[in-house]
Amino acid sequence: MENNFETTICPACGIIARFGDKWSLRILVLLDREEVLRFNELQKQTPGISQKVLASTLQTLETNKLIHRKVYPEVPPRVEYRLTGLGKSLMEPLQVLVEWALEHADEINEKAG
Repeated sequence: MENNFETTICPACGIIARFGDKWSLRILVLLDREEVLRFNELQKQTPGISQKVLASTLQTLETNKLIHRKVYPEVPPRVEYRLTGLGKSLMEPLQVLVEWALEHADEINEKAG
């Protein structure tokens, strides 16, 4: 039997790693809920994240085509973030994963006795 882990499972892990960290997931969920948010609004709704980490996370999500960054030619500049179509398509499977995690949280967090 041929081991197809490298060709089937491993590439998926690489894709999931692009948005699977705690900050990216939170930002994706916030943008799904609110539709459009500015940098300061995202930071206020993401306790514990630094400006540098938020900026880096937003840049990564934009590079991976999960969010769209729109800059308005105003003074002071206004920048808004929203999910792309690709980002929106991720939310349904992500919601299933969140529901699974909540359903099994006690079991997973249970200390080994």
